[in-house]
Amino acid sequence: MESILSATMSAIGWMLGLAFLGAGIGMGILGSKAAEAIGRNPETKNDVIQGVMVVAIITTILLLVLFAFIFLLLFFNPLTV
Repeated sequence: MESILSATMSAIGWMLGLAFLGAGIGMGILGSKAAEAIGRNPETKNDVIQGVMVVAIITTILLLVLFAFIFLLLFFNPLTV
């Protein structure tokens, strides 16, 4: 029983860590490419910023869905009887 709970906690930690790592790297790359695009063509600043915000909102929504799944695993663990 304790091994199942420790494995679940370890999996939750890995999921959170990798999710935030991926989101952080992705947002960093997105920001650098947006700055590069605005630097090349300043007239398209509003379009670039609008596209960046859409991607940032989608990433945030996906992280919130991940949190819901993690809390589901944390409190209603299907592996424990």
